[in-house]
Amino acid sequence: MKQILFSLLILVMLTSACQTEQKRKEFVTIKIFTTTDVHGAIFPYDFIKDREVMGSLAQVSNYVNAVRADTTCEVVLLDNGDILQGQPVVYYYNFEDTSKAHILSRVMQYMEYDAGTVGNHDIEAGHSVYDRLNREFSFPWLAANARITGSKETYFKPYTIIERSGVKIAVIGLITPAIPKWLPENIWEGMEFDDMIESARFWIKTVKEKENPEIIVGLAHSGVDFTYSNQQEDTPKNENASLLVAKNVSGFDVIFAGHDHKVFDTIVKNPNGENVFIIDANCYGKMLGELSVELTLNKKTNEYDKEVMSRLVDMRKIEPDSIFMSIFEDDFKVVKKYVSGSVGRLTEPISSRESLFGNSAFADLIHRIQLDLTQADISFTAPLSFSSTIDYGNIYVRDMFKLYRFENLLYTMELTGKEIDDFLEFSYAGWFNTMKDKNDNLLKFKISNRGKKKLAGQFYNFSSAAGIIYEVDVSKTESNRVTIISMADGTAFDMKTKYKVAINSYRGNGGGGHLIEGAKISKEELKSRILHSTEKDLRFYMMNWLKEQKVIKPEKYGNWKVIPEDWVKTATQTDYEILFGSRK
Repeated sequence: MKQILFSLLILVMLTSACQTEQKRKEFVTIKIFTTTDVHGAIFPYDFIKDREVMGSLAQVSNYVNAVRADTTCEVVLLDNGDILQGQPVVYYYNFEDTSKAHILSRVMQYMEYDAGTVGNHDIEAGHSVYDRLNREFSFPWLAANARITGSKETYFKPYTIIERSGVKIAVIGLITPAIPKWLPENIWEGMEFDDMIESARFWIKTVKEKENPEIIVGLAHSGVDFTYSNQQEDTPKNENASLLVAKNVSGFDVIFAGHDHKVFDTIVKNPNGENVFIIDANCYGKMLGELSVELTLNKKTNEYDKEVMSRLVDMRKIEPDSIFMSIFEDDFKVVKKYVSGSVGRLTEPISSRESLFGNSAFADLIHRIQLDLTQADISFTAPLSFSSTIDYGNIYVRDMFKLYRFENLLYTMELTGKEIDDFLEFSYAGWFNTMKDKNDNLLKFKISNRGKKKLAGQFYNFSSAAGIIYEVDVSKTESNRVTIISMADGTAFDMKTKYKVAINSYRGNGGGGHLIEGAKISKEELKSRILHSTEKDLRFYMMNWLKEQKVIKPEKYGNWKVIPEDWVKTATQTDYEILFGSRK
């Protein structure tokens, strides 16, 4: 009897396998689309600048739906992370209205996303937000190199299998492993982040053996420039390892990159000499990455031969999906009303542009709030917007996203005078050029691929200080420019004294390198230096502070200056024109 049952089972399995083979189409065309770094650009509207824009999920929806209507091809839609931070619409549903399904879970279900990868700014929103979205999403949210602490099991799904016309497509998600360098541990508590190359090797082997897919996609929330921030090709847990994965791990047909907001579309060779496509689709829904795969069945082997092409599609030329806009119209109205709420009044306008060249009212307003909230001795901050102006008059909720872009916590840390001095030396080394005369640039520039001057460092790393009086001499060499004269009240500043310092969580966890490379505090020691942390993001407390103050007169502390002043005056005019196209 057992032998008969066993024979019947084998017959059923063979019949099923034959039927599967018979179902294979002779020709299949699959288009794989990917959005990346959308940062809340759901609608073709900028809630911060209060104006229409071109680039959004509403436009992506229209384009993808049109392709889906073409019955000659199959469509796969993926997202590559950083969707939960940026525009106020996601902030609102992250933290203000948590009673109903998140707008992104509803939008992405409507758009029929098949899979996504988690981004670092998604983690930044905190456990309560990303754990909730992980439950709400109708598609798997992936991160193969984010393991549960002390376990081999991953926190998010490592990969997923998508089938189209009998063709199996494996999507392996990877997240930049640099998150512990930037974010407080309680935000990513319960996770360990592995090197992307090592994880890719492990999971592609697993996927091949277990799933035997025809197409393998790497969906990597990580950039293409592995030298960024002085890293090397062999740097463990490289922040931007997408290109390295493509070159060092065989088996991928394509790596969709992200995180760096670059436009990138090229082909590299893997260790087997096979082509791997690398596609990086910019940000804010402005571009859509497209991989077109034409499969032709080889009747001798019953396997598919593949022809692959890639391109980037400009969404700014696409009209928004009218049905999309209608379905989510109420959400749009609710958020527009939210950002139009007043939180105070400014007596004068402030601009982040000034913060790039020296002491500014824009940065000093942040310093003022941080010092007031923490009662610290000293404050560090950087301009988190490159070119934002908040006009005089009413300050609206939307303006808070100009003043402070990210959902950082506010730390109070303990640093010695020497560490504060080294922190500033590190900051200004990446900020200002070593000038020989007034005809030199004040800012440190590099030449872009297009032959134009651009900032050599990231403006959000240009950290200045309040609470102390100091000078920056740009005629001197790096690491020898900063002279701290005294505390702001005129009392002595001492290199050995321990001071309380207000600083955001990104910087306080080592982001930018100011504390680790500059002040030479080990990553392991940083945690012990934190005296206090806010529970909510700094923007939340800023809004409450402004509401209490009601009317704010922006002022420069005037506590630091760049010398020689005549050189700086001339160079500022030149550099301002390079960056902004006009004289200051």
